[in-house]
Amino acid sequence: MCAQEYVMKLVAERLNKVSPSQTIAISAKARAMKAAGRDIISLSAGEPDFETPENIRAAAIQAIENGQTRYTDVAGTPELRRAVAERFRLDSGLDYTPEEIIVSTGGKQVIYNAMVATMDAGDEAIIPSPCWVSYPDIVALADGTPVIVPCSAENGFKITAEQLEAAITPRTKWFFLNSPCNPTGAAYSAEDLRPLCDVLLRHPHVWIFTDDIYAKLVYDDFKVATVVQVEPALRNRTVTMNGVSKAYAMTGWRIGFSGAPVELTKAMNKLQGQSTSNPCSIAQAAALEALSGPQDFIATMVATYQERRDLVVSMLGQAPGLTCSRPEGAFYVFPSMNGCLGKTTKGGTIITSDEAFVTALLEEEGVAAVHGSAFMFPDHFRVSYATDTESLREACARIQRFCAGLK
Repeated sequence: MCAQEYVMKLVAERLNKVSPSQTIAISAKARAMKAAGRDIISLSAGEPDFETPENIRAAAIQAIENGQTRYTDVAGTPELRRAVAERFRLDSGLDYTPEEIIVSTGGKQVIYNAMVATMDAGDEAIIPSPCWVSYPDIVALADGTPVIVPCSAENGFKITAEQLEAAITPRTKWFFLNSPCNPTGAAYSAEDLRPLCDVLLRHPHVWIFTDDIYAKLVYDDFKVATVVQVEPALRNRTVTMNGVSKAYAMTGWRIGFSGAPVELTKAMNKLQGQSTSNPCSIAQAAALEALSGPQDFIATMVATYQERRDLVVSMLGQAPGLTCSRPEGAFYVFPSMNGCLGKTTKGGTIITSDEAFVTALLEEEGVAAVHGSAFMFPDHFRVSYATDTESLREACARIQRFCAGLK
């Protein structure tokens, strides 16, 4: 038996339930092509192009100088948990105690902790699509069953109360809601959430996981809301997740957090204590400054993103075969490329799918995007406008040229 066969026999069966992140894979391919000398513009990564604000970086340096380099409580330092609770109160009017807060190594770990701590084989999690690529895989790793509910562009890529009601079964344990959404940028107002909350009130066995990581990145005076804010009666079965990665340009610092009923938070803490233990102490000090320090940086960043969104929506809307809606938040657009299916590129590639579209776009025009099937929604693709305006303008011009060249 060769070494590869030995390894394959070693790997646990549960890993066969998941696949590598396709957004990470495309970003890696784009970097490799760029390193080989190709002129590549990557619009595939979900990462702000802004630098972490100076006061936050200074707080991390000061933490090092002060010797804050040791283990902390598994759930995060008391100071940071208090700051998280206060930020929830200030931003959304949510009343969490520090004991109901856990700080983890990124928002992804919060999701993983919650699912692994609660799901048994056969339990179901309702996930509206388009959805972030990791939700279904994390549910599967927790022995759960993802129930994907496609949400049409005609309804703004938002799940309706009727769809939610139809998806709930006696096995439903979780309902995921990401607002604003990755990959569509669709965001839910209080008016949008009210009928969904009414459905959830009728099904007390269903828990809610609300991913609010992009909640500060909304445009045109849109008022984003979160579930517990709209319906406090759902508080005792809701996990409200957020973090510092997007709003504070701190992706590499790996700090996410959640507010949840204390018994669930204790269960997540127990799991985290036997996996990663506490998040990085230096990153926690930086996050403390981010949450409790000046917030004016965010408005400046949001204004820039709004200008970029408008540019991208306008230019992609002019590309033959594409239809591009205007999102309320995040830093993505999610155009339909349905009008390009079945056509042939200048390089001779037949566009048989959204994956074929983005692959040919990267190889022929040097623009990296992510195919919609990665987000459980085919015939679309995701473009991130978290990059500088001139690169965006050039990338959109290349996409226009690519689409115009299809025969």
